[in-house]
Amino acid sequence: MTYKIAILQPIGEEQAGIINGLLPEGWRISAVTGRTEDDLKAEVADADFALWWDVPVTAGIVAAAPRLKLFHKWGVGIDNIDIEACRARGIRIARTTGSNAVPVAEYAVGLMLALGRRIVQAHIATAAGGWPKNEVWRHSIMISGKTVGIIGLGAIGKALAKRLRGFDCTILYHNRNRLGAAEEAALGVQYRALDALLAESGVVSLNCPLTAETKGMVDARALGLMKRGALLVNVARGGVVVEADLVAALNSGHLAGAAVDVFDQEPPPKDHPLLHMANVIVTPHTASTAYENSRRSIAHWLGNMQRVAKGEEIPPQDVVL
Repeated sequence: MTYKIAILQPIGEEQAGIINGLLPEGWRISAVTGRTEDDLKAEVADADFALWWDVPVTAGIVAAAPRLKLFHKWGVGIDNIDIEACRARGIRIARTTGSNAVPVAEYAVGLMLALGRRIVQAHIATAAGGWPKNEVWRHSIMISGKTVGIIGLGAIGKALAKRLRGFDCTILYHNRNRLGAAEEAALGVQYRALDALLAESGVVSLNCPLTAETKGMVDARALGLMKRGALLVNVARGGVVVEADLVAALNSGHLAGAAVDVFDQEPPPKDHPLLHMANVIVTPHTASTAYENSRRSIAHWLGNMQRVAKGEEIPPQDVVL
């Protein structure tokens, strides 16, 4: 028997080659070449399994997949799939829990450093023939010794906390479920209610999922609680932040800067204000996309698909439905 994996996002030849090199006998992949709903419907029509990450999986796409056994997320966020439509059809959902934790944590640290020390702005100005040494000096913010607040202490948040300890940071966290005292001590973190974390932190990193509770959580009120001159890093989901309120906080000078890897609409419109602000770093949802981590994460989701094909259980931490 041959199993088809529908990849619901265009991929390059190199990425396809890596996946094909890990496929067992009797398995094949087929990737969409466009991002429309019709493109995805056509691809899942004869698929046994489907892999998705950025492009949403709607009820219409679910309905177009009569043979499908499993939708698997390449990542962990499940805000862009119609879970109830899958439940009604008896289609399972899984995710690659923890497989991208280290890449995202490293990226978040990199964004903090680049934002605080104005590395991107210094590069652009120097490459254009300038020598903005005094300007960079005047606006540089060090991360070492700062109080950093992490909102969302799952696998990514924990990996970030471990790395920030090397910068002698005081690390606060807010999470839906508080950790036990022993784990807090091992990670070197202190729990805070959300408002207290925002008020105490010089740098805030968003690492939480997008849910009904977190949608729009970082709004004008929340941003107003942050220290004047603080930095915000979002490697979570665009919908966690009210983008218009963030723009206003940056324009007013209340926040010194923001690093944004995720947007409400992806890609964002070309006239989006965050793309054109001197105190903002923007990247194309790439925090988790480390080439060196590719084989590990592919093996993760492919392993779960093989388990389903064999009638075996998926590890509990990966099960969504």
